[in-house]
Amino acid sequence: MCCFSGKVDVVADTNIFARASKDNRQFLVYSMRFKAGEDLAMILPIPTPKDSAEDAVKFINLEKYEDFFDDLVKGFPKPKSAPKNGKEANKGGLVVVEVGKFVASFVPKVKDFDRLDKQFRLPEGVWDKLPQYKGFGFAVFKLKKPQKGEQKVHPMAFEFPRADKRILFFPTVHIHDGRVHPKAEFDHSLFCQVAGDPPTRWEETESLAETFMKLKQSQGIIDGNAHVYRKLMHGKFDNKDVLV
Repeated sequence: MCCFSGKVDVVADTNIFARASKDNRQFLVYSMRFKAGEDLAMILPIPTPKDSAEDAVKFINLEKYEDFFDDLVKGFPKPKSAPKNGKEANKGGLVVVEVGKFVASFVPKVKDFDRLDKQFRLPEGVWDKLPQYKGFGFAVFKLKKPQKGEQKVHPMAFEFPRADKRILFFPTVHIHDGRVHPKAEFDHSLFCQVAGDPPTRWEETESLAETFMKLKQSQGIIDGNAHVYRKLMHGKFDNKDVLV
């Protein structure tokens, strides 16, 4: 799910990368362009084990690897036609982590949103309409309104413990206006690396990731000895998360 605590005028060019890591954890990297008239937060529900600790999520600073997704794209042939960390805690609040140009927090349960500033929460009643996220945790990135026009943010990255080690999770449900719509307009490129059989109907790079990615700058997120897979989602789709 990609949801915002306030109104956004534009959200586009969303890129998400996922890969399983050690000890039943998962890497997730997220980037997009957005335009908003006020400071707000992007909230990503993630399927963490029940009662995960407040430090269960490790945030990773990719400020020095802004072209992470540009490099991923280099591994794929061009389509014939374009498809349409310092920590501090507020009194009684959640731990806040500096991650490049963002500050981020892990919210272990829905009720813990009360410990965030009101401007970084969803409107009252939204979570009641999304019972599938009752047991989830939430990665929250606080975004400043763009100085002028749209802004493309550097990749937001973190590693989290998985409730189900059999799946890779892509948060793709949309909430951009405080409401949950059955269908949504997608402008997404999903990328992943998997240990077993490749995902069905995903594109595969012709070479290993080490040939087109900056492995040192990826800080362990990318497996240089594996291929990368891609799924393009542009247009209207069912408003739900993607599981691999």
